Amino acid sequence: MSKPLKLLTASALAICVTAPAFAEKLGLGRPALPEEIAAWDLDIRPDGTGLPEGSGDVWTGEEVFADNCAVCHGDFAEGVDNWPKLAGGADTLDHEDPLKTVGSYWPYLSTTWDYVNRSMPFGDAQSLSADEVYAIVAYILYSNDLVEDDFVLSKETFLDVEMPNAAGFIEDDRDASEAHFWNDAPCMENCKDSVEITMRARVLDVTPEEEGAEEEASAAPAPAEAEVIPAAAEPAAEPAPEPVAAVEIDPELAAAGEKVFKKCKSCHQLGDGAKNRTGPILTGIVGAPAGQVDGFKYSKPLMAMAEDGLVWDEASLHAFLEKPKSFIKKTKMSFAGLKKEADRDAVIAYLQAPPE
Repeated sequence: MSKPLKLLTASALAICVTAPAFAEKLGLGRPALPEEIAAWDLDIRPDGTGLPEGSGDVWTGEEVFADNCAVCHGDFAEGVDNWPKLAGGADTLDHEDPLKTVGSYWPYLSTTWDYVNRSMPFGDAQSLSADEVYAIVAYILYSNDLVEDDFVLSKETFLDVEMPNAAGFIEDDRDASEAHFWNDAPCMENCKDSVEITMRARVLDVTPEEEGAEEEASAAPAPAEAEVIPAAAEPAAEPAPEPVAAVEIDPELAAAGEKVFKKCKSCHQLGDGAKNRTGPILTGIVGAPAGQVDGFKYSKPLMAMAEDGLVWDEASLHAFLEKPKSFIKKTKMSFAGLKKEADRDAVIAYLQAPPE
C-alpha cells in the first residue's frame, strides 16, 4: 500500500471512530429506539433461541406456501425453472452433481426459519406472521419426508426435528490449516509457466472441446455391420381384448375436478401432446397398471408395488390421493394430498373425462 493511501485510510478510520462525538456536537442523528433495534434483531440460534411464540401445521403450511412461495419454488417445493428446489436431494451429497436442499444439505432448522422469516416472500420480505412462518417451515419439512402430515411446528417442537445433515459440517480452521498458503506479497503476473485444463465442467457442458476432436471423430472407422440373423417364426397372435365399456362421467363433477387438478399441473400433464415433467403423464391412468408410462423414471417403492400388481383403479387412486406418502412409503411425489373426498372424486372424474 502506498504512503498516501495509508494516510487516507488512517484518516477515514479516525473519522469513523470520532463520528459519534461529531454527531453529538453538531446535532446529527439520534440513538436507535428499542423497537428499531428489535426490528433488526431477528436472528434465530440453532438451539431455538430467539424463536417467537406461535405455531403452524403442515396442512396450513401447504396453503400458505401455495399463496406465497409456489410461484418460485413450485407447489411441492420442487423448484420452478432456475428458482431453488427446497425439497429432495436425499443421499446425493456424495454425487458429482449433488442436490442441496433444506432436507439434504442444511444442518440447522433455525437457518430455514430465520431465512423465511427475514427474507421471504421475494419482494415482500417480513410480511409473514410468526404462525405463517412456522406453517411454511413445517410444510417444507414434510416435503422432505422429515415429519408426518400431522406435525405442528412451534418453539416446543422445534428441537424435535432431526436434520439429516446436522453432522455434515466442520469448523472452519483455515486460519491455521492453510496458513502456509498465505503470502504477504502475492503473485500478480506470470505466476505459472503454463496453464492447462485439468477438469471438465461435465454437468454444465461448457468446457470447449480440444481442437481436432471433430476431425478425429469423423475419421474414426465405421462400426462393422452386424451379422444378419434370420428372424424366428412369429408366434400366433393373441386374441384382441374385449373392448371396455365406456364410463359415464358426470360433466359437472369433471369440471370441478379440472379446478382441483390445478394443484397437480405443475408436475403432471394430461391429454394430447402431454409430456412427462416432474411427474408422469396421467392420460388414461384410471384403470391402468402402475408404473407404465414410457420415459418416466418411477421410484423404487412404486415399481415394487407395480410388480405386485398395483392397478390405479378408483379405490387405489382415492387412497393415494388422500395421503400419498402413507400409500407409497418414500414416494417421489411430495404433494401432501387431498383431504376432502369430494375433491378426490372430482379429480378422478376429470382424469377419466376424454381430453378436449
